[in-house]
This record gives sequence, structure tokens and C-alpha cells, in this order.
Amino acid sequence: MKNGLSTQLGQQLHLTPQLLQSIRLLQLDGLQLEQEIRRLLEQNPALELDESQQAEIIDAAAPVVAEAAAQDVAAFDELPESSMWDVPAASWSDGDDDRMQRIAAGESTDLHVRVMSRLALELDARDLEIAAFWLDHADDSGYLEQDPAALALLAAARFAVTPARAERVRQRILHGEYTGLAARDLRECLLAQLQALPGRVPGRALAARILRECLELLAEHDYTAIARQLDLEYAQAEDAARLILSLNGRPGESAEDAPARYIVPDVVAWHADCAWRVALNPATTPRLSVSGSYERGLDGAGAGEATQKLRELLQEARWLTRGLSIRYDTLLRTARAIVERQAGFLAHGDEAMAPLTLKEIADEIGMHESTVSRITTGKYMQTPRGTFELKHFFAVRLEGANVSGAAVRAMVRRLIESEPAARPLADEAIAGLLARQGIHIARRTVAKYREQLDIAPARLRRRGNVPALAKAG
Repeated sequence: MKNGLSTQLGQQLHLTPQLLQSIRLLQLDGLQLEQEIRRLLEQNPALELDESQQAEIIDAAAPVVAEAAAQDVAAFDELPESSMWDVPAASWSDGDDDRMQRIAAGESTDLHVRVMSRLALELDARDLEIAAFWLDHADDSGYLEQDPAALALLAAARFAVTPARAERVRQRILHGEYTGLAARDLRECLLAQLQALPGRVPGRALAARILRECLELLAEHDYTAIARQLDLEYAQAEDAARLILSLNGRPGESAEDAPARYIVPDVVAWHADCAWRVALNPATTPRLSVSGSYERGLDGAGAGEATQKLRELLQEARWLTRGLSIRYDTLLRTARAIVERQAGFLAHGDEAMAPLTLKEIADEIGMHESTVSRITTGKYMQTPRGTFELKHFFAVRLEGANVSGAAVRAMVRRLIESEPAARPLADEAIAGLLARQGIHIARRTVAKYREQLDIAPARLRRRGNVPALAKAG
């Protein structure tokens, strides 16, 4: 055996404790971050929760959001420590409308309070008054005590709006967190809940037919008559009826005892002065600082085990504030880049959803794709169209086209919803209509999107003359 020396060139990635902590903070959602900060505050007395500055941010009412300066951060260690305090704007109000006062601070045992707190995130002051009007005219079970058309006229006269606007607010309540509230009757309540079921639900279209055409027979549990009237097998009618019976026919009563489930947005986007504005929600961006008394104590301390322990606590505190700074800065810049790319969706809806990948956002903000993936997981953005996880804004480009699959799926839904009741569009016909708009997809692709939307084929839509029940999967 011959001994010898050789040299080898290679690369290795060494992660410092600071970088590991920064990465971990990036991927925590709002609740996990709150729990982590509580734990660290208990373990490290050198850390302080800066409640006074946090309160100033929440209570501020400046008319325009101060735009945070964009920072080109190529690596974690290049981020200035002070940027933690520069990222959250002093206010994120639009005119006189202070959005922080409209973020739900906690739960209430009163159903109307919980519903109004949730709606306050999305509706303006006038629409909130209209929402309160609808809730005041609902009974204990959640149903309206009078005809919605008559109540819409009353609301229009009382609040100086159109009946159509009043009805839109009712629809927002009907399809909101407590689905079925403010329904005109049991049929409308259950149809709304059926539509709200997430994902693909076998038998949903058939259940909708039963609710529209055979509600009286369903109340009598006469599945044989339902099957005969709709030309179904008995097992099909029974399965669809079982799905309906799993819904909640009295949303007002059950909601009283149900815990409110809030998604507190990490970021808020709104349109003002002909531009989209983006700001962090101070409620989910707690501010921490290093204790001044501990720093002063270290200056006068000599050598020893106690002094070394104090140095370690102070260093850990600085690392944490630095890691939070990185999280807030990355989150804000990522959200701004997303809003810039998806302004069409925010303004016009699903059909304007642009193709977008993690890599495109990563290149724009100068970070790695994995960093963007971490910061967009479990983080939510409040927009005029609702609250969405940041992942929602990433859409796959349709092969051979300059549009996203999500946009085409929305187009398929619109075409089906507007089709003649007696002549529903076949998948091939839908593909032809899309081709006229410059979107060339195969019939099987249309069928795939239709199935994702939980919409029955044309032959079944024709038989029952039932509007398609669409729910994005």
C-alpha cells in the first residue's frame, strides 16, 4: 500500500446559528410566531416586548401610508439591524378609514359581533351598516323574517344606496364564515352551504337538484319518489340526501356556540390614489427590543461566569431582533412584488390571474426561491377581494398560452354559468369559444377544469335544467 498526499477542491455550506434562526422565523405562521416570541421572552430576560411603540402604530391615523424604502438584500448578514423598525409603516389607513380599528382583536360570545368583526376587514362603513341591518332582521335560526326583496328596498331607502348594493351585502353574509346566515329560506341556506363545501364533493350537483326540485319529498325522506322524479337510482338519491342532511339547517343557533375562526392577515393590500398599497399588519408583527438595563449592566461588569452568561443572553436577543427584521422585510417585499404582478386579479378577479412562479418573485426581490417558498407558506394577505394565502397568487402558466390555468378555469366557469338553460355547452363547444379568444386548449383540458369546479357534464346539466354549482377547487 502506497501512501501519498492529494488536494481536493470542494464547496460546503455552513449555516451559522443566526442564519438558522432567521430561516426558522421565516417559515413560522402568525400563531407559531406569537408562541415562539412568548417562549423566548420567558427564557431570555434581555428581551422586551415593545408594547408602547406597537400601540402607537396601531392607533396612528395618518392619511397616507408611508412607503418603506426598498432594500436590495443579497444575503441575510447584509440586512441592517434597524430595518426592523423601518419596515412597518406608521399607519396603513386610506383617508379617514383606519384599517387597524377593523381587525378583529378577539372573540365574542355574540354572533352578530363576531360576524360584524369579520366583515369589518372587507367592507366599508356604509356596507357595514347595511350588514348590521340584515342581521337585525334575521331570526334566532339565522333566517330573514321578511322577503329579501322588500328588505333590500327598505335598506336602500334607509342608507341611500341601490337595492342591488344591499343585496350584494346580504350575499356576502350568506356565503361568509357562518354560511347560510341571512338566507330567505331553508333551500337558500342549504344551497349556500352545499356550494361552500371545499374541494370536489361527490354528489354535490345532484344534491343541489334535490334541494331545488324535491325539497318537500326530502323533508318526508321519500327517496323512492325523489329517484322517480329525477330519473335516478335509489342509491344515488339516498347518497345525495345524506349529503344534504349533513348540512346545518339552523346556522344562527349553532353559530352561537361555535368558536370563531379568524384568519388574521399578515399583510394588507388596498387601492388608493390610483395605486395599490401594501403594508404589514402590526397585529402580527410584534416588536421586540434589547433591554437597556442589561446592556448598561454589561458595560460595568467585569470578568466572570455571570458576565459571560449576560453576554450570551444579549447576543441571543440581538440575533432574534435581527431575525424578526429579516422576516418582516422579506414578507413585505415579497407581498409588494406579488401585488405588482397580480394587480389584474385584485382589480378584475380570477380571469385576470397572471401566471406567476416562486422563481420570478425570488429574482425580483433578490433572494433564493426556497426563501420565497418559506415566507409565503401560512401567511395571508387581506385584499378587497378577500383574504388569501400568499401561495394562492402563484399560478401555473397554461402550456402554449400566455395565461394561467386558474384564469382559464374561471373562464370555463363563466361560460357555463352564462350558458342557455335548455342548451348547455359541451366541453368541445367551450374549447371552441375559448379558441376565439386566443386560448387554445383541448377538450379534455376543459373537462379537467370542469371537474375541478365540481360541475356536471352538459348532458346532466340539460336533464335537470339546473344551473351549474361552481366551487373552485
